[in-house]
Amino acid sequence: MKIGLFITNQQYLDTDMVSALDDQITMVHLARDKGWDSLFSGQHYLNEGNNKQLQNVPLLARLTPEAGEMTIGLGILLLNLHNPVYTAETVASLDVIARGNFIFGVGLGYRDVEFDAFNVPRGERARRFEEYLELVQRLWTEDSVSYEGPTCRLDNVRMNIRPVQQPRPPLWIAANNDKAIKRAARMGDAWFINPHSTVETVRRHLELYRAELEAAGKPEPKELPGFKEVFCAKDRKTAMKLAGPYLFGKYQDYAKWGQDKAMPDDESFDKSFEDLVQNRFVLGSPEECYEQLRPYCEDLGVNHLVIRGQWAGMPLSTSLASMRLLSDEVIPELRKIAA
Repeated sequence: MKIGLFITNQQYLDTDMVSALDDQITMVHLARDKGWDSLFSGQHYLNEGNNKQLQNVPLLARLTPEAGEMTIGLGILLLNLHNPVYTAETVASLDVIARGNFIFGVGLGYRDVEFDAFNVPRGERARRFEEYLELVQRLWTEDSVSYEGPTCRLDNVRMNIRPVQQPRPPLWIAANNDKAIKRAARMGDAWFINPHSTVETVRRHLELYRAELEAAGKPEPKELPGFKEVFCAKDRKTAMKLAGPYLFGKYQDYAKWGQDKAMPDDESFDKSFEDLVQNRFVLGSPEECYEQLRPYCEDLGVNHLVIRGQWAGMPLSTSLASMRLLSDEVIPELRKIAA
């Protein structure tokens, strides 16, 4: 069982981003010193409402020296927004910076404002994602690459910067719906299970994922990663009070951005926080957090659990207190499940 930290790089508009970066470094140091295994951060462009964020590539490059032996991961890069040569050279560079201890996480995205900004038209998004993902891997492995596409023309080129890991870093594909999960099975090394769905939806999607793996003649992934929203306190009432305003605010933003529209029909975020939490987020005492996480590890087979425990506006001290409880009382018990 591996445990990862997902660093929140979204902040309120009035936040001093230099101070926020210092807070993120402090969180990375705690995770490193407590033996957490990996570090991830995500990506959006043109944040709407009361949000702004650092881009994940320079952020992770800055945090890598602070992370010690932790694996570094893009969680995720919005692949079809970027020129594939940029992606191939940037990810190869990150793999070098991480000394070959890096995970390449990608996703399709769902926000029209981002697709429009990068001129990715409707009807082209999934096709461009698949073409670019294949092209990036060709650039890492072939000596002569030619390609003609909407944003890229290559005529017998060779990309000289290659990843440390050969033929490439592990490829995790994020997916929220049936079609995308089948794509993740076909094209990736692992489906990066999202934090938005209920346990029941994740269970159904895992059945679909495994059936598609079998149809493609692919084995079960050695690492099955799952991303979860987790906050630990002395009891559930305290956890709800401390985390609720920030976590609920995050999902209200998701609803405004249309994240739940890219998910199954029964996964709407248009709910009270008390209803939204049920079978979706992990909040409570150490004992309660363990019991809520145990089904993912024991029943569903997740063996790389990526935890987000800070959301825009949450004080650093609040996040660190939760991380310490998780580190001292929850994670050691989770590791026993997989032993």
